[in-house]
Formats: sequence, structure tokens, C-alpha cells
Amino acid sequence: MTSSRPPGRRGARDGTVPWLHLAPALVVLGALLAYPVYQLGLISLFRYTQAQVSGGQPTVFRGLGNYADVFGDDQFWRVLLATVVFAAACVVSTLAVGCALAVLLTRVRAVPRLTLMLAALGAWATPAVTGSTVWLFLFDPDFGPVNRILGLGDHSWTYGRYSAFLLVLLEVVWCSFPFVMVTVYAGIRAVPTEVLEAASLDGASQWRIWRSVLAPMLRPILTVVTIQSVIWDFKVFTQIYVMTGGGGIAGQNLVLNVYAYQQAFASSQYGLGSAIGVVMLVLLLAVTLVYLRLLRRQGEEL
Repeated sequence: MTSSRPPGRRGARDGTVPWLHLAPALVVLGALLAYPVYQLGLISLFRYTQAQVSGGQPTVFRGLGNYADVFGDDQFWRVLLATVVFAAACVVSTLAVGCALAVLLTRVRAVPRLTLMLAALGAWATPAVTGSTVWLFLFDPDFGPVNRILGLGDHSWTYGRYSAFLLVLLEVVWCSFPFVMVTVYAGIRAVPTEVLEAASLDGASQWRIWRSVLAPMLRPILTVVTIQSVIWDFKVFTQIYVMTGGGGIAGQNLVLNVYAYQQAFASSQYGLGSAIGVVMLVLLLAVTLVYLRLLRRQGEEL
């Protein structure tokens, strides 16, 4: 006996089931995210300094005045450019290291694979402050072992702008690649072995197998780890603040997160700091949406 319910309604009705299961988590996340974002946007519209916080002066509505001050500041554009370049370098390096090690995990035996997994998860679990402090010690000009091994004497890695950014990049990649490695490794293990064996029998190299077989099949996973890496690396704060002493000499290693912190807390310009935070939020949303739109144009199902 067949059901008389129209198939269109059944499909539409069944499509709501996953959303019903996700609804409690979405409500909690929405409540946790909506209020802070609302407060951030609200404060960015006012002159809100320490005088207003202490109650000594009333808040003054500025509208888009804080945004005009931010966009009219030459330092903001220099910091924005440095942030974009630094984040892009971190994302590319993290994906390269993570994907290479994920492929390596499929090629080694159980004991080396377990050792690499534990070492990577240890780096992933290390707090950012602790990891940054350890890397500072390793590259310390007086007591660090890296300078001794490389024969660099008392070379200071944090004095120069580019060497300081390089040092922070290495630490960011070190604590970020395990997420990419584990995620991509899980995706590779889900690929049918027959496909990889057929590619090998056809004479394809490991690089060709990755580029022509694995990467297309893992594109949804690579999309997730790429977007996640962009968000993490664009808003790096702890590593820069700890390893460069708050942004480097004369602010040469500032990124947007540290710059917003300086404006909001060091200078007590909470309205300006909130405006920079809103700009960062909009930029991250724009990058994510553009990336997803490009993938959809290529016919990818996300």
C-alpha cells in the first residue's frame, strides 16, 4: 500500500529534520555570538573612552565618525596590508605542511605514524602563550640553541621586522598544522584504495596523485580547513603580542588584532578599537563568502 502524500512535501518535510536536530546548538551559538557582536557594533558608534567608562563624561554618539578616523589613519592601512600578507603566508604554509604530513602518515608504519600523531597533537594542545614563550627561548640570542646550531652568534630574531614575522609564522604553523594534518589524513583514509592503486599502476607520481586524484576528492575538506585557517591566522594576537613585545619596535610587527587592542586598551579609545573589530569581522565574512561563491561557480557541493 503506497502513501498518498505528495513526494514534494515529503522531501521538504524530511529536509527540516537535520535543522531540528541542530536547532538547540544554533540557538546557543546564536545567543553567545549575537550579543557580543551587537555590543561591538554599538560601541563603535560612540565616543567611548575611559572617561565614559568611569562615568565622568556622558557618551557621545559619533555615528560613522570612528570608522572615518580609522580609514583616515595611514597606519591602519599599513597594518591591514601587513595582516593580509602575514595571514596569507601562514595559511599557505600551514596547508602545505599539514597536507604533506597527512600524505606521509599514509606511507609510514604504525609506530612512526603514532609517534608523529602524538607529537602533532602535543603541539596542537599547547596553549598559545606557552608555545610562544618556548619559541622565544629556542631563538633567544643569548641562551637559545637555534643560534648556536646555526652559528649566528647573538643574532636577535625579534629585532628585524621580517625576521620577527618569520619567527611568529613558524610558531603559528607549528601550532596550526596538526588540525590540517589530522583532518586531511582522515579524508585520505576515506578515499577508496582502488582509486589510488589505479593511479599508481598508470605511472602517476606522488605529486600527480595528490594534484589530480586526492585534491579534487578532498576539496570539501580542504575548503573547511582553508576557511578555518584564514579565520585563525587573520586574527592572530597572542603570538604577535608575546613574541614581539606588543607589536615590535615602533609597531613594525603590528597586525589588526594587536592594533585594535592598542587602540582600545592601551589608548583607552574603546570606540576606535570596536570599529577596527567590526572591520575585521566584515573582512573575514567577505573572504569566506567570496571563497564559497567561487567554489559554487565551479560546481562544488558544500
